[in-house]
Amino acid sequence: MTFELGYEGADCTLVTSDGLARPMRTRRWSAPPGRADELLLNACTGPVLDIGCGPGRLVAAFADRGVPALGVDTSPVAVRLCRDRNAAALRRSVFDRLPGEGRWREALLIDGNIGIGGDPHRLLRRVRGLLRPGGRAWVEVDPPGTAPWRGSARLVRGNARGAAFGWAIVGADAIGELAAATGFGPAVVVERHSRWFALLTAPDDAA
Repeated sequence: MTFELGYEGADCTLVTSDGLARPMRTRRWSAPPGRADELLLNACTGPVLDIGCGPGRLVAAFADRGVPALGVDTSPVAVRLCRDRNAAALRRSVFDRLPGEGRWREALLIDGNIGIGGDPHRLLRRVRGLLRPGGRAWVEVDPPGTAPWRGSARLVRGNARGAAFGWAIVGADAIGELAAATGFGPAVVVERHSRWFALLTAPDDAA
């Protein structure tokens, strides 16, 4: 089990290989969309690919609004919970073959999912390839002043410990350089209700 501890409606701690314990707001994963999530729900018109969708709060919210959306997650528990919300989800890694490659209008890396695999450069390169020309990636990042970090981590809650996984942390200060290095245009960073989001746009071939 890796992220399944976070699907039980309580916050966990992210314990990283450098010996630090960082609070992780995993309670949000299973809750209805919050005020900050409205930024994404209002901005995206679909089709939307939610990478690391977890229990599917955003995929389900898009479906309720009639916006085409698909969640992907490696956890069978996450995919089941997402489907229980009548939302479309596949059990698959973002690095596996996915439907609609090169044709997605929007892709989401929310709730720290820029950390997937511990290599943000590789991950954003992959996301860039999933988007259509002019497509957009919404990436949640840590607040300004957060130092970039890569390594392994695990979720902990009380005496329960999840399996270790590769993870990374990217702050708002670092996302612009990372976007430029992975084929995106300039990053636009916004703050909503103490959460930070970067909007990355793929070049439009027609431009």
